[in-house]
Amino acid sequence: MNQQTLIEQRKAYRVRHELKFRTITVREVQLLSPTLKRIVFTGESLKDFVSASFDDHIKMFFYADPEHAVVIPTFSGRGLDFPNPEDKPVARDYTPRYFDADQGTLTIDFVLHDTGYATSWAKQARVGQQLGIGGPRGSMVQPLAFDHYVLIGDDTAIPAIARRLEELPAASHAHVWIEVESEQDQITLHSAAQTQIHWLYRNGQDAGQADGLLAALAQYQFPAEDFHTWIAAETNVARQLRKEMLEHGAQKQWTKASGYWKKGNPGAHDSIED
Repeated sequence: MNQQTLIEQRKAYRVRHELKFRTITVREVQLLSPTLKRIVFTGESLKDFVSASFDDHIKMFFYADPEHAVVIPTFSGRGLDFPNPEDKPVARDYTPRYFDADQGTLTIDFVLHDTGYATSWAKQARVGQQLGIGGPRGSMVQPLAFDHYVLIGDDTAIPAIARRLEELPAASHAHVWIEVESEQDQITLHSAAQTQIHWLYRNGQDAGQADGLLAALAQYQFPAEDFHTWIAAETNVARQLRKEMLEHGAQKQWTKASGYWKKGNPGAHDSIED
């Protein structure tokens, strides 16, 4: 295989999806760790749901009152318009952890923070409660065309990292770093790939700092051959990690970094580029 053919095979490609607003109902609730809660949803509107990439995101809509009825918006050039501007829900981005088309279920893993609309809702979530969701609008699919994959993130990246690990082929190698609050927040991750998974613990230090991950990466011997790098964390942390990885031999065209949240703006979702 020549180099140009290999480059073409490795190119990410976009899949567009019809944008829909869906009402979903809680079917199961499970605490995976002190800071990670799994909620399985069901609903007739999920029958044509599609999530083609491990790091897709959907919009989930939350009200201050968890018993607030789902309000169905209309679509306009501005996006979603809710009928009462003074009673609009707060939108947050979440990774579809699993979608089972046969069972008609969508699984979302919620990171439990100290405060916030989504955290407050997830902490009290009960079977039978409903939420509104939108998307994904599209998927950026990264082909499985590398021998090595580097995955780096904080708590908010766990659902995407876990999903990616599960889809990697047995012949591939995954090099993974995940920062969580404490050892109690470490969960079991499954993969057919050959994995090296490094858990880092904040142990009471504030989230959204790059020092621990940067120090861990600086000590690692990365593969000499090409590898794909994926990063998701607080926006400024993701930016620093991307810079560090480029210095370790990662190539820009095969490096994706995202801010899954931002200090002072928990609803942010940023793409990190030059």
